[in-house]
Amino acid sequence: MKSKYSLIHKTGLLVFILCFLISCKETSPDEGPWVELFDGETLDGWYTKGGDASYRIEDGAIVGSTVFDTQNTSTFLITEKEYDDFILELDYKVDPNMNSGIQIRSNSLEHYMDGRVHGYQIEIDPSERAWSSGIYDSSRRGWLFPLRDNPEARDAFKQNEWNNVRVEAIGDTIKTWINGVPAAHLIDDKTNKGFIALQVHGIGENDPEGTEISWKNIKILTENLDQYSKEMAVEPVNTKNQLTYNEEENGWEMLWDGETTNGWRGARLDEFPDNGWIVKNGELVILASGGEESAAGGDIVTTELYGDFELKIDFKIFEGSANSGIKYYVDTDINKGPGSSIGLEYQILGEDHPDYEEGSHPGSRKMASLYDLIEADPIPVNPVGEWNTAHIISKDNYVEHWLNGAKVLEYERGSNDFRKLVQNSKYEKWPEFGELEKGRILLQDHGDHVAFKNIKIKKL
Repeated sequence: MKSKYSLIHKTGLLVFILCFLISCKETSPDEGPWVELFDGETLDGWYTKGGDASYRIEDGAIVGSTVFDTQNTSTFLITEKEYDDFILELDYKVDPNMNSGIQIRSNSLEHYMDGRVHGYQIEIDPSERAWSSGIYDSSRRGWLFPLRDNPEARDAFKQNEWNNVRVEAIGDTIKTWINGVPAAHLIDDKTNKGFIALQVHGIGENDPEGTEISWKNIKILTENLDQYSKEMAVEPVNTKNQLTYNEEENGWEMLWDGETTNGWRGARLDEFPDNGWIVKNGELVILASGGEESAAGGDIVTTELYGDFELKIDFKIFEGSANSGIKYYVDTDINKGPGSSIGLEYQILGEDHPDYEEGSHPGSRKMASLYDLIEADPIPVNPVGEWNTAHIISKDNYVEHWLNGAKVLEYERGSNDFRKLVQNSKYEKWPEFGELEKGRILLQDHGDHVAFKNIKIKKL
């Protein structure tokens, strides 16, 4: 009996171990319901955009080839489908003399640089720098995660051989590997959806034509990603309320630290307002208080004055009737009575607000307009509840307003045309309106729920 029981017990244990091993294999991060993005024979599901480089299929791989004197024009092979969260793997082999990349969550929008492809790029870099699998923001913000501090990943790249890249884009986190070595770990919420594309970079007139890059084994996971996601051994770079690598290199400063109210005060106060404004989850938020101008916490302004500058602010409205603004060259000693402090205003206004079609000049109260003076060119605005990016450049009295990467208006402070506009507006009672040499940056309390983040400035 003891021997028979022992045999049954051992057999059962063996079956259990076998089942456990099978189960482990089925849930391994390297397995899963992969979908092939390239069938090895056709380019079905892909299309080209941008330049004149050629793509062909050879020995089960996509081969891209450079074209003479196309330095500023990359060519992209783009998926017809768009993807938000996914895990992507592929193999590539690249000529040592060329540069390339893999676009993810990327877009081509008519109003943005005439449809130029832009978005996150997983770098393919066979140069001595060897930043392959670093993360670049193509035609937008530049380097987000270079591999300057990751020698292991740089050493993992194989010259003139096939390299494997893995990309996990889940929520606001993008992680990359090269040949199994952890490379980049980025937390960034600029774009959450877009196409995947393979790039053939343009070349200059002195570069050899016909250099090639090949891709194969292109596959993607889009379901149960938590089950297949891998641990990342690289410390993350978080761009939320932080300068990017390129911004640090080019003299930008954070105008708000994402956590405190340092550097800001009430427009009519020596301190930051006690009510009306809150700091929450990395956002600077004005709470709704009935839509009345400066009736709750009131406007807030920078403690520092700025002359020539470049300013970027992400903002979000929560109702289609929301009203707020970003003012610049503000003098808080002007207009100490009711209402907002006086300055040039980048308008923030929902389409449902009754002021949307109002103003001293037609359209001058629409989103991104110079409030009450100049209408912004119409471009698509991200929906209520989503982030938009305001960008203001002021240098030598020339001013530009940008919205989501597109220039929507420009003007010259103090010019005859500008002064004529002022004379026929609500500002005509303020002498030399908008012509201060230096002033404060202001975020407006107009009684509606609006959030701000990623507030950055560059002194010019």
